[in-house]
Amino acid sequence: MTEQDIAPVEQDTADDTSVEQDGVDDDARDEADIAADYIEELLDICDLDGDIEIEERAGRVYLSVSDEGGALRVLSKPDTVSALQELTRMAVQAETGEFSRLILDVGGSRDARATELQRLVDTAVERIEAGAPTAALPPMSSYERKLVHDLVAEKGFHSESEGEGRDRHTVVTR
Repeated sequence: MTEQDIAPVEQDTADDTSVEQDGVDDDARDEADIAADYIEELLDICDLDGDIEIEERAGRVYLSVSDEGGALRVLSKPDTVSALQELTRMAVQAETGEFSRLILDVGGSRDARATELQRLVDTAVERIEAGAPTAALPPMSSYERKLVHDLVAEKGFHSESEGEGRDRHTVVTR
């Protein structure tokens, strides 16, 4: 493999992948650029087109990959997105030497998961309002648990994470 073979895809004028950066400060730009280049190369290898939008929220880089034809469906399954996110974080860390906390969304998978988490929280709150002392949710990532804690707090209830490793989950109480 030559250096030309691994050059960033954005240098290829025939590439249909585009990158848009909104509100990303200079400190996060390197992380975002490295991550976007990595995702662009992956899409090129998979022969998929996509648009990458980069944002920064609360000091964290968010990469959203979207397309108009639905070809990204194959990459938008939750386990696949999590794996791609970890690979992208590792690529950034290998390049910068610093841990990356970036969040990757492929084909709207994060929005779909947020909707699912909202339903889980609504169901947990209904159980507590019906008399259950607690309602345990299934194990999930730290990012998803953070979303759940925020959703639970919005409803005026309390939540805590319990368990270790892959069994770490959220328990909702009044």
